[in-house]
Amino acid sequence: MSLRKFGKTEEYLFPLGFGTMRLPTIGGDNSKINTDEAIKMIRFAIDNGLNYVDTAYPYHGGNSEIVVGLALKDGYRKKTNIATKLPTWLINEKSDLDKYLFEQLKKLQTDYIDFYLLHTLDKGLFQKMVEVEAVSWAEKKIKEGYIKYLGFSFHDEFPVFKSIVDYYPNWTFAQIQLNYLDTEYQAGLKGLKYAHEKGLAVIIMEPLRGGELANLPPRVEEVFKSVNPNRPIVEWGFDFLWNMQEVSLVLSGMSTMEQVKENIEYAKRAYIGMLTDSELEAYKKAANLISELRPIGCTGCGYCQPCTVGINIPGIFDIYNKGYLFQNMERAKKRYSFEKVKATECIECGNCEAQCPQGLPIIQLLKKVHREFTTGA
Repeated sequence: MSLRKFGKTEEYLFPLGFGTMRLPTIGGDNSKINTDEAIKMIRFAIDNGLNYVDTAYPYHGGNSEIVVGLALKDGYRKKTNIATKLPTWLINEKSDLDKYLFEQLKKLQTDYIDFYLLHTLDKGLFQKMVEVEAVSWAEKKIKEGYIKYLGFSFHDEFPVFKSIVDYYPNWTFAQIQLNYLDTEYQAGLKGLKYAHEKGLAVIIMEPLRGGELANLPPRVEEVFKSVNPNRPIVEWGFDFLWNMQEVSLVLSGMSTMEQVKENIEYAKRAYIGMLTDSELEAYKKAANLISELRPIGCTGCGYCQPCTVGINIPGIFDIYNKGYLFQNMERAKKRYSFEKVKATECIECGNCEAQCPQGLPIIQLLKKVHREFTTGA
């Protein structure tokens, strides 16, 4: 088992972290966690080397932190690290910072949080954190012993990521979305390398894109099987990340004991530089094939940008394509809901179509995508 040094700290962490936003539930109600089973899963993981349990204020309707607190009783708190996140969107004034931190400490039944993140930062939320002086507040809480390390999770584009990293020289870590399909999405590989160069540990979320990369189209799966037929498809997804020295830890939102056991075994046999040239090439081929199979022939070249009214045309088409390809339109609809400028804002100026190398009927495609995402028709 190979532990990884966590950035500029003296902490060494197991390469797999337990994400608690997809714990087993009862009756299909996301807020009703199967507490007994969740506790068994978390404790089994800790007993088998995992030492990073990730939760957040809104997970499972606010109940994830409570269950994590229960799971870490009976001596388990001393065996692992807790990570949770400040609900930035709920912070309206400085007094809210203390309010939510101490509520979280109570729910977790702990005196301190090892890894505390400013949750889901984008340009707007980061500006709010600057206005309420969240970083200087966190520094004070570190000195008081309530927090050990400060970081942030991120959901925006690379220039915003870079500005956040550069804003505060004492960030300990950053959490970003990354997998072999999303290498240029949000912070992407560029952000991973930039943060690493600045001495930050980097935690990866969505390594399997919410489970999509565990259920590949047969033609894509064959790309991997032809190179190494014995490696499970899920492990291929994790290994893409564990292979890189810049990756400190990969989070997995595990819902069953079987997933916990399998993922721990994958992590135990992972190491930096583990992939061969032919295996690395397989990721490129798989990603390219997925692009070829998409229903909208957008290559993501960006010639249609900037849109007159700010629509992220290639981003919206990418969401649609991947939702269709992986037969997961519900997830695609959720991703689309986060787009700040919806497809219906199109004024049909035609500038994008004039610039598109693929000759796509962008105006009509935007209407189609919005209709399917909002009505399912």
